[in-house]
Parts: sequence; C-alpha cells; structure tokens
Amino acid sequence: MTIRKHSKIAVVTGVGRRRSIGAALAVGLAHDGWDLVVNYWKPYDMRVGLESGIDDPETIAAECRALGVAVKLVPGDLSDPTVPAELIREAQSLGPVTGLVMSHCESVDSSILTTTLESWERHFAVNARATWLLINAFAQQLPESVIAGEVGGRIVALTSDHTVNNLPYGASKGALDRIVTAAAVELADRGIRANVINPGPIDTGWMDDAIRESGIAATPAGRLGTAGDTADLVRFLFSESGSWMNGQILYSNGGFKVG
Repeated sequence: MTIRKHSKIAVVTGVGRRRSIGAALAVGLAHDGWDLVVNYWKPYDMRVGLESGIDDPETIAAECRALGVAVKLVPGDLSDPTVPAELIREAQSLGPVTGLVMSHCESVDSSILTTTLESWERHFAVNARATWLLINAFAQQLPESVIAGEVGGRIVALTSDHTVNNLPYGASKGALDRIVTAAAVELADRGIRANVINPGPIDTGWMDDAIRESGIAATPAGRLGTAGDTADLVRFLFSESGSWMNGQILYSNGGFKVG
C-alpha cells in the first residue's frame, strides 16, 4: 500500500505484545494517519510472563503498515537513560515528531516490606525517569515558540492508581503524573498538550476469573475496559477536537470505584 506523506509522526512505547494497550494505541493512531516509531522490550515481556508471541511487534507493525503509514520498530530497555533520546532520533528520520504516547511500564508486585532496592530503582527508572527523558527529548526537537493557541506537539502517558502490594509501581506512576502535568505548563511556549490517562482495570492477560468478576462488580458501566477504549481516548486527544484538553489526569474507567 502507498505510504502517505505527511508530518504526523509519533513515538509509541510499550508495544511488545499483541494483547496490550500499546498495540491498540499504535493501530488506532495508524488508522488516523500517524507514522510511528514503535518501542518494545522483549526481555521484560518474557520476564513478567504475560501472553505474547515471539513475532508480536512485527505483527503489530504489519497491521499498522497495512493502513498506509510508515512504521519503525525500535527495541530498547527504557531503564537505560540513553534509550529515550534514541527513540526520538529514530522518529526524526521520518520527519518532525509531533506525538508521544507512553504506555511502557515496569510492574512487578511487591509491598513496603518485600520491595527490594533494585526493584524500586528499576520501577522509577522505567516509569518516571524515562518519562521525563522522553518528554525532554521530544520537546527539544520542537520549535521553541509557536503562535499563541497553536498545537506544536501532543503527549499522552498512561498511569494507574494501584499501589497496595504493588508499591514501587504505584509510587513511580504517581511521579509520572506530576512529570506529565508539569510539561503542560512548562512547555506551553512550544504548544505542547500533555495529558495522563488512567484506564482502570483492563485485562491484557493478567486477570484470572476472580479478578475479572470483582472488576466488573466495581464498575458501574457493567463491563471491564478494553485496550480499544483507551486507544479511542488517545486518538481524540491527538485530534484537533481534543486540543483543548491539557494538563489533565483523565479517568477513562467506566466509573470504576467511583463510589
């Protein structure tokens, strides 16, 4: 299929498994004509042991390319502080980068008493430090000023409010929230719109029947969320219609635990 020539270029992280929010995000943005640099890290997917196929990244990329966009697959461990800038540089080879979606994470359950220093530091390196470094590199390659009200770039990151017995994950996601909402203000001169999405409980292969049942019971919408639900919101935020949204933590969760 012929590749469309345009300047809608985005980096999407956390796209290692077909059954993931990241995969839905990449395909959704491809539907909207975004060329993509897709980041994944297979050793993490293998370590946490969730459902995945050896060719999942290639399968996702092929699905996006079939929609007429360019896709570059770039593996990289985001605990390495050099990787975020490398991803932005790879995307710049396609043209000006105006979109950044961060769906990567480190998530290994542990509590206050069982968390190791190594685990704590890795969670913060991947979930917080890499978020800052990605935003930094993304912003650096944008014009330093835009016409007032003009959108120069769009950033979305995924968060979570799960903390109990998942302490380093929840704490580092809290740091992510502050980093992204700060970007909405600090990078306003570059026309950046930066938002956080909390998608609530979405079964990407980690739920058993009991967790599914309890999640549905706690959700007034009467069902669990899907990766597509999150992708739909990101697509809105990446559209002109979503340009007024900025500096927000958005709960796209069907009312999960509202009461």
